[in-house]
Amino acid sequence: MTIQGLVLIVDDEKDLRDLVQFNLREAGFDTAGVEAGEEALEFVRNRTPDLILLDLMLPGVPGTEVCRQLKSSPRTKHVPVIMVTARGEEVDRVVGFELGADDFVTKPFSMRELVLRVRAVLRRGANGESDVLQEQVGPLRVDMAAHRVFVDGQEIALTALEFKLLTTFMSRVGRLQARAALLRDVWGLSGDLETRTVDTHIKRLREKLGTGRDLIETVRGSGYRMIDPQQNGSDGRASPFSQQDGQDRQ
Repeated sequence: MTIQGLVLIVDDEKDLRDLVQFNLREAGFDTAGVEAGEEALEFVRNRTPDLILLDLMLPGVPGTEVCRQLKSSPRTKHVPVIMVTARGEEVDRVVGFELGADDFVTKPFSMRELVLRVRAVLRRGANGESDVLQEQVGPLRVDMAAHRVFVDGQEIALTALEFKLLTTFMSRVGRLQARAALLRDVWGLSGDLETRTVDTHIKRLREKLGTGRDLIETVRGSGYRMIDPQQNGSDGRASPFSQQDGQDRQ
């Protein structure tokens, strides 16, 4: 079996840590486990993992501080961090993303979902086209640090999932996003599952985007793509080469 990378699991619950390590090894990953923030920082000083699963609530140095130190160091800032916590409040996600976390998983979680999220985050970093957030697209503007979205200068309220969906599009402007890929990268779910959930959430997101709703175009039979008005004409309309699916644009 080809080793897909080294994953460092940082969690003070030994049983859970061992279970995660077992499942990731079964999925083809090399793993290491530590139980405290200090141990995690010491580990990365000697060996750089390909990804870190980081519990938010740790004894001693908390997960937030570990993430801050990792993302502020030139040597480790590129290492993807998936934050894991038993708390589900949206404020925790905001803090995590502000610190540079690449994804967020709330306990309890399925091992299948966790493995898919690990693969998705690693794939985003390894593919030929890097994801770089374009903070302004037409009338849409994202303030990633503050976790806020503006349309024509007016702030709009998005759920955490809608925010992640929008920023995924704004990180991949002009690139086709298949429904299965969005399920994998935004939801952390298998692309074999029902993809209508993608269509439903995009419909809801468009309804909140006002004058920016048409920037997310439907490519019939393939998926979705965010267009940049500056590259597609000053009126922000889609390229004539794309095919719109009326059912999904309701």
